[in-house]
Amino acid sequence: MSTSDPRTPRIPHTPWGRAIALAVGAAAIVAVVLLAFVWPTITSTVKDVPIAVAGPSAQVTAVEASLDKAASGAFDVTRVDSRAAAVDLIKTRDVYGAIILGEKPEVLTASANGVAVSQILDQIAGQLQTQANAQAAAAVQQAIAAGRAPAGTVAPTITVTVTDVVPLASTDARGLGLTAASFPLVLGGLLGGILISILVAGSWRRLAAVTTYAVAGGLGIVGIMQGWFGILQGNFWINALAVGLAMFATASFIVGMNALIGRAGIAVGGVLTMLVGNPLSAATQPLQFMVAPWGAIGQWFVPGASATLVRDLSYFPDADTLFPWLVLLAWSAVGVVGMIAGHFRNQVVVEAAVEESLPASAATEDAADRIPQPA
Repeated sequence: MSTSDPRTPRIPHTPWGRAIALAVGAAAIVAVVLLAFVWPTITSTVKDVPIAVAGPSAQVTAVEASLDKAASGAFDVTRVDSRAAAVDLIKTRDVYGAIILGEKPEVLTASANGVAVSQILDQIAGQLQTQANAQAAAAVQQAIAAGRAPAGTVAPTITVTVTDVVPLASTDARGLGLTAASFPLVLGGLLGGILISILVAGSWRRLAAVTTYAVAGGLGIVGIMQGWFGILQGNFWINALAVGLAMFATASFIVGMNALIGRAGIAVGGVLTMLVGNPLSAATQPLQFMVAPWGAIGQWFVPGASATLVRDLSYFPDADTLFPWLVLLAWSAVGVVGMIAGHFRNQVVVEAAVEESLPASAATEDAADRIPQPA
């Protein structure tokens, strides 16, 4: 005996084809998300690492040949005249390290560039030291054989010094905090944009909410990262401006897209930020390691530009930061224009809907009211 109420409407079953298609589509989305995050790491290789080399011309040529033979295409070598010139290039982030040849060989690193590059340069220092000692020992043996040195002469031990020109802060010696902070910045911009799009009505109110969110977020995040944990370095207010602008750029873009095309705009902003910009941001590895030209393309998105800007402001104040600032400003401008354009578009839609809903007589009267009357 059935106990169901005959007055209760029966919910129709989902067609089999649609159910299977939804399941396959959901699995495909998961695969795309996985690919977006794993692909840049799996395909990364050591290539085109910019380094400087200073020293006697013959030795520089020999080192270039040795590096190319050991790992062809791994390094982009720039010749400089002195150690000071190499240090300047490191501080402006035109190169990630340097090899100084001569009587006192030295390898210059910048751990603030990331652990991966520092480890590579440490390996180079070890290889140079081994080669230099082997060459010195061979030269002594030749001298003994030629009678220019007495038997039993021992070659002097050559030590290659490793100097960290731009070290990380002692509070973040391995750079884990600086690397980990990039994702919360992305997530923060997304969260603010989505919540404001859904919960705040009115274009100007949304713009005010996004601005307030960015200011509060920039001050709060930098207060934690710099004032509390000491991860960030440099000028507090400039760092707060950079972080706040990054959050504003992402949030305003999502709100602007939502104003222009509705709820689909939130998805567009989320996909471009999380699935395109974030994996290509090079926040965890040098952009040169990524398959070309994706590393460079990633710097045109908010996650890449903000990660580079925050690192440069903290550890490379001499570096040229104009490009990331312009990228963040450009995305912010797109978002603001989208909000304003969506405001006027919605006004037109509402006015059209009101006119269509008016009865014919009311519409006629409304039109008559618009006819200019004689003074």
